[in-house]
Amino acid sequence: MKGQKRTLRSHCPINFAVEVVGDKWSLLIVRDIAFWGKLTFGDFSGSKEKIASNILASRLERLVAEGILEKNEDSEDRRKDFYTLTDKGLDLIPLLLEMVSWSERYDAGAEARRQQGFVSRIRKDRDALNAELKKRVKAGGSVFGGAA
Repeated sequence: MKGQKRTLRSHCPINFAVEVVGDKWSLLIVRDIAFWGKLTFGDFSGSKEKIASNILASRLERLVAEGILEKNEDSEDRRKDFYTLTDKGLDLIPLLLEMVSWSERYDAGAEARRQQGFVSRIRKDRDALNAELKKRVKAGGSVFGGAA
């Protein structure tokens, strides 16, 4: 993808978003960083959704190429890379918050139902929560996973 010009099916804003991050794995990777403080391939592969390693590697590469993630080599272990959200990636947090709120409303088994305080904050003052989350993630923390 690097150096290649992407051809969009259309310039509809919904289509653009779907083509960049519309598959379930990409959004779950962004979720894992923002909400759970996961940063490495091993962290992501341990998620309960059980993403296959070849798909995970492909999605991480694509998210880096799209400018959603930044990849940095571990200074102590060159075999390990850390993935962080760029500003473009951080700007997906409001989308994730809306998805949490929507899922809590329509999925009877939604995990968000156990996080009522969080869902209430989304519905009460999404903008303030979004700003807080962006600041926390930039500082290396997360919503539910503590410090990374």
